[in-house]
Formats: sequence, structure tokens, C-alpha cells
Amino acid sequence: MSVNHEEILNALRGVELPFGGDPVTQNMIRALDVSGNIVRFVLEAPSADQARKLEPARMEMERKLLALTGVEKVSIVITAHGPAQAAPTAPSAPPATPSGQPPALKIGRHPTPQAGKQGVPGIKRILAVASGKGGVGKSTVSSNLAVALARQGRRVGLLDADIYGPSQPRMMGVTKKPASPDGQTIEPLDAHGVTMMSIGLMVKEDEAIVWRGPMLMGALQQMLGQVQWGELDVLIIDLPPGTGDVQLTLCQKTQLSGAIVVSTPQDVALLDARRAISMFDKLSVPVLGLIENMSTYICPQCGHEAHIFGHGGVAQEAAKINVPFLGALPLALDTRLAGDSGTPIAAGESDLAAPYLALAERLVGGGMA
Repeated sequence: MSVNHEEILNALRGVELPFGGDPVTQNMIRALDVSGNIVRFVLEAPSADQARKLEPARMEMERKLLALTGVEKVSIVITAHGPAQAAPTAPSAPPATPSGQPPALKIGRHPTPQAGKQGVPGIKRILAVASGKGGVGKSTVSSNLAVALARQGRRVGLLDADIYGPSQPRMMGVTKKPASPDGQTIEPLDAHGVTMMSIGLMVKEDEAIVWRGPMLMGALQQMLGQVQWGELDVLIIDLPPGTGDVQLTLCQKTQLSGAIVVSTPQDVALLDARRAISMFDKLSVPVLGLIENMSTYICPQCGHEAHIFGHGGVAQEAAKINVPFLGALPLALDTRLAGDSGTPIAAGESDLAAPYLALAERLVGGGMA
């Protein structure tokens, strides 16, 4: 019978590091893998200086793991997160800057081991807003839905998990960098009654994020677990388009209340939407409903109604797969301008806010938010 991850972590908690603490509580275990009777992982030190002092601890870890039933071989690779420093510092007590403040928390790392799906303390419901492809207005729907729910009296959080293309800072009108009072936790920002966090707030606006899968997964884990979300009725997660690493990690590691899939009516978008629905089904995440975005266009000059991307396709798809159709949202220049200006259209009193408010009312009334 092979050993499980929790048994391994419990054994490693009994190893004292030369600079204090143990490798589990100091968040140094990376890429833990159990294949049959072989245990492998990376021991990542905060600096090269600390990594040089870890060999005795590595030998102690190996000894403790080999003593576990079912473990015949252990492979531990020591690495360092950062370059050598003039003086080593324990990860639990970040070095102070000249101003006396702790350094800014770094986003982007390998994920830490986790046993099964976990919720986020203080958050009652977590809703993922997804799309099968880009360009269907998923982020616009996410920001406006968050604001509309806040106007319904809900305590709402918005997490921009579109790592490669974070757009929520612009759409919510937020530019301030989040604070990290202790170098470990992140204080989110507030906009239009919504508590929000985005990777876009941690990097320069025009700076590309070039990460492989493990870094993406680690960043998502940080933004869920290290952000001080407080007490929320619902956290909306604006996912990247498609069915990649971020979606897979979220569904496997987080207790989601459900997913909402956004699509435009045309066949090409619906094909990709079906793939997103299939992914959630395979990962046992309930699809709470479908939204048809860019459903109609009203000419501001003559009032003529046009269906540029078709009409009704998403409602038909919802009926076909027996999930709720949550509503149709219009294609409108003012909605785009409102997002670009940092004040979502749902924050105002125009006719274009009404569909988002109706969507929020439906989610609240149905117990979904």
C-alpha cells in the first residue's frame, strides 16, 4: 500500500530547519510526487545562502520518509527561490525595507501541496465565470455582474484569474497596487462596492506575464488563499478563456459552488462553449446556467434592432443540455465605453444596466449568489 501526501507532510513537519520552523509550515515543499514506493519533491529555500545550509535537514527528511510504511526510495532536490543574500532571513519573518516596512509579496510560484478541494475562509459561495473562447465579453459580464450583485446588497468579491490578459483593473477603475503588510498576505482593493484582486494589479500594465503551468497554478493558489477577502456572500472568478491549466487547477483544488458559461450566439462560439461545459462536467462542477452575450444591437441613430452574431443560439443550447438560460445581454457601445472608463455600466441607472440587474436578481432569487 503506497503512502499518501498527508502522511508525507506530517513526517516532514517533524524536521527542524537550521533557520527555524519546518519545511511544511515554511512553505518550502514543491512538486511533491508519489509514484508507487518512490517519493520525490523539491525543497525550495528562500535564498541560495539558506539552501547551502539545508543538507543536514534534507538527510533527516530522507530518513523520516524511508521509515514510513510503503516508502522504499526518496529523492529530494534542493533549490533556491532567489539569489544569494548578504544575510539569511527566515521566510516567516521577511526582511524589512529601509522604511521599516516588509517587502512586497511576490506573486507567481510553484503550487504548494494540497489535499483535495478546499474552500476560502469567510466566503459562502464561489462562482466561476467561463467561456470556451476569447472575445465573447466574459470579463465585461463578470465585472458588471459583480457590481449588480453588490447593488442587490450582497457582499461581493471579484478575482481576475485571467493571468495572461487581466482586464478587471481597467474595467473596475483600479490602479493602486495592493498592500502586503507582512510580506505574506495581500490586502485586496475596493471598487463600486466590490472587493477585488487581479494579477494585473501586481505587474506593470504593459508587462507580459511569461509563465508555465506550475507558475500559473501557484499564482491562482496565492490569490485565493493569501488575499484577505474577509466575509463575502459570493466570490466571482473571471477565468481565462478555454480549458487550460487555470481552469483545471481551480476545479480540482477549490470548492466551487458552480460555473456560469458566457457565449455569443453564433455556432463557432457555441462549439467552444460546449467544450467548457464538458470540462466542468468531467470535473464535477455544476453549470448553473448559460448567458448569451452580444445578443442584440440597437442602432443609436434609428433604433433598428439587429442580430449581428445571431440570436437565441445560447438559449437553445441551454434547453438542449437541460441547464438554466440566465439571460441575454445586448451589444452596446456605451457598455464598452463604461468598461474602458473604469465604471461598469451596471453601476449606473441607464437602460443598459437593467439586464445585468435582472441577471443578479435571478441569481439571488435562485440561491446561486
